[in-house]
Amino acid sequence: MFDPALFAAYGVLGLVVGFLAGLLGVGGGLIIVPVLIMLLHAHGLAVGMEPQLALGTSLASILFTSLSSVRAHHRHGAVEWPLVRRIAPGIVLGTLTGAVLAAQMSATVLKVFFVVFLFYAATQMWLDFRPAPHRGLPGRAQTTLAGGVIGAVSSWVGIGGGTLSVPFMLWHNVPLHRAIATSAAIGFPIALAGAAGYAMGGWHASGLPVGSLGFVYLPALAGIVMGSVLTAPMGARTAHRLPVRPLKRVFALLLFALALRMAWTF
Repeated sequence: MFDPALFAAYGVLGLVVGFLAGLLGVGGGLIIVPVLIMLLHAHGLAVGMEPQLALGTSLASILFTSLSSVRAHHRHGAVEWPLVRRIAPGIVLGTLTGAVLAAQMSATVLKVFFVVFLFYAATQMWLDFRPAPHRGLPGRAQTTLAGGVIGAVSSWVGIGGGTLSVPFMLWHNVPLHRAIATSAAIGFPIALAGAAGYAMGGWHASGLPVGSLGFVYLPALAGIVMGSVLTAPMGARTAHRLPVRPLKRVFALLLFALALRMAWTF
């Protein structure tokens, strides 16, 4: 049954996520997943499967939000397309495998993994951590392996991979602006494989709400995408007028709060 109030909540979530993504250059999954889990739980939807539905929906939303970001970076010639092509096979395999496995995991295991990752991401953002350049990019086999790890972890936390792929590229001497641009391009195959994996993994699951495509909840997806498309450009414009480091620390505090809130509900 369609609930206008709940759909409005998804839209508000999209507005917030879009603004933060434009403002700080971060993917929305770290906000979408915990908030969506709380909304689903509060309304008694997908009982016992809230994390899977939130993760699949978050990855599906990145399909839409990453396209505009990639186009913008490509126009500036900042995307390392040879690296994208080299890492993509590992990304797709790792994300798809991770998503299918996550569909079979218990909700508690996924929530614990997500909470730990939230604390990691918040700490990384608070400290503005950037690993010192160390070496050139590895060969195809090692890059594929790294892509598999980035993809698998991304599928378990519902993100486009930037929290992992940017440090990986910085470590291997890719300049920061090119690492961010390339990470945006890598986010699309992560989202595509992840959304497909969660859709397949939840295809025969019982107890999912009406409007679910496996573990992708279409009403929430529509609300989030509609909201984020409106506010992402506003966030990007605001980013050029405000200091970024204090804003990142505010966002880190928000992530810490969400992690503690999720840990409290175990």
